[in-house]
Amino acid sequence: MTEQILVFTLGAGFVLVHLLASRMDWLDRTPRSLWLSTAGGVSIAYVFVHLLPELGHFSRDTELHAGLYVAALAGFVGFYGIEAHIRRTSDDDAAFRLHLTSYAGYNVVVGYLLDAQAREEPLAGLLFYAFALSLHLIINDRALAERHGARHAGGGRLTLAGSVATGVLVGAFVELPEAAVAVFFALLAGATVLTVIKEELPKQRQSRFGAFAGGALLYSVLLLLGF
Repeated sequence: MTEQILVFTLGAGFVLVHLLASRMDWLDRTPRSLWLSTAGGVSIAYVFVHLLPELGHFSRDTELHAGLYVAALAGFVGFYGIEAHIRRTSDDDAAFRLHLTSYAGYNVVVGYLLDAQAREEPLAGLLFYAFALSLHLIINDRALAERHGARHAGGGRLTLAGSVATGVLVGAFVELPEAAVAVFFALLAGATVLTVIKEELPKQRQSRFGAFAGGALLYSVLLLLGF
């Protein structure tokens, strides 16, 4: 019961990230906010230092092991394809719908995996997951706000908040096979890497490499010490 209360509390934190993101306009500036670049570094560190190595826990047989890394690649390539299509289209409404659908799906997975983390990881692992993904949800929300403006400020933000809440609720009542959970973790890893890098690399962003590297280094150290 205590574990479930903690999961719901952290899930509520994910929801609040989106509901309060409208008050974070100070993050949208050029050069890129130190905080956003630091958050990107934290997210990347979590993927490479903890999430990808953790896939080995799920892949005791060789076939699943290979499949998980294919799933991570699919998450990366899939989100790259979505971004490439959106940049080519001139239909702003269609671009918004595609963006919102893909990020809502991402949020459902993030929310669902909270419960999986609570079952599989010690408390520290659950908290590391919640912190890194909360920062990443801020990055995603600000990216959609910058790209889609009023569309996202209206129903878009509420949709993202609702989707992560849906994931948390499904996770509380539906326990998928371990292999399916592992695939979700792999897809999440690939998608997270792409969505961070696409925000950091464009020249016009004038991103803060020092903040990005510092966030990655600090969180890597915390992860290594925590486990």
